Amino acid sequence: MYAKLEEVIVKHDELLEALGSPEVLADPKKMMELNKALNDMTEIVEKYREYKRYQEDLDFIKTNIRAEKDPDMKDMMQEEMREIEDILPEIENQMKVLLLPKDPNDDRSVIIEIRGGAGGDEAALFAGNLFRMYCRYAERRKWKIDVIEKQEIGVGGMKEVVFTINGQGAYSRLKFESGVHRVQRVPETESSGRIHTSTATVAVLPEIDEVQQIVKINPSELKIDTYRAGGAGGQHVNMTDSAVRITHLPTGVVVQCQDERSQLKNRDKAMKHLLSKLYEMELETQRLAVEGERRLQVGTGDRSEKIRTYNYPQGRVTDHRIKYTVHQLDAFMDGDLEDMIDALTTFSQAEMLTSAGE
Repeated sequence: MYAKLEEVIVKHDELLEALGSPEVLADPKKMMELNKALNDMTEIVEKYREYKRYQEDLDFIKTNIRAEKDPDMKDMMQEEMREIEDILPEIENQMKVLLLPKDPNDDRSVIIEIRGGAGGDEAALFAGNLFRMYCRYAERRKWKIDVIEKQEIGVGGMKEVVFTINGQGAYSRLKFESGVHRVQRVPETESSGRIHTSTATVAVLPEIDEVQQIVKINPSELKIDTYRAGGAGGQHVNMTDSAVRITHLPTGVVVQCQDERSQLKNRDKAMKHLLSKLYEMELETQRLAVEGERRLQVGTGDRSEKIRTYNYPQGRVTDHRIKYTVHQLDAFMDGDLEDMIDALTTFSQAEMLTSAGE
């Protein structure tokens, strides 16, 4: 590990030097690339330098403690030595985590798809609750929300909603949310007070910019239909074919958007959604080929996996993948997801460290 860390230090210093060269200063694109590379390794460089400072202090104390004659000074040195010996293993673990391969999509924005599952109207209401929960979380982090497609039902729920959350690192924080979410509660329409169980599925996709050409699409493989948008919208809804539906013929993937008044904007949103879905399919194919039967418990993206239960009578949320429970259900549904997301991230990192050790 330490040889690799020394290589990172050398690379970091080379990038710093390169940023000051006339060639880079005259090339904004190159400067942006180098700055990004520098930022990606700054945290691990600072952590390793902190580790080396503590190690130097420890070596100094060990060298001089035996020669120290003053008992009080010797006690102070021994206390400081114990403190450093407690700190170093913690920093070592932090460095190991920082050296793990970074998900190339972590910095991206996300597209989230939520659909009501088993449970009829109650499932649609729960899907609406989840939509609000993620919106509130995005608002807490000052991220922008943009709806692509929404199908509401009369009781105030949602049969389906597809939306983007635009913000630096949104995918890194939300990628573990994919799966089946289960709710246990007494529906408002239930007169006998019986607890019902309903589900909703959540899929989190990294948003792919069409310009990046990460997924190559032949225009001849697309079927693009326009139609009149439904739902709220006033006279405009009945006058123009602004809604767009795109079908990718080779895979059968269908996306649509009717949220914008402009057909062009709806087409752009739908295309980004399509690219993200195709990209996710390609990633899953590669992941299966590499991992075979051995798959991490977190981050598989399997939508049939029942990942979490929201128990309203007991006021708790339990994630079944890591056996982690939050007892503040109201706050959680209002977007206070940080503790859960941190626990999922820590668990995933531990799994990756175990795999690296093997």
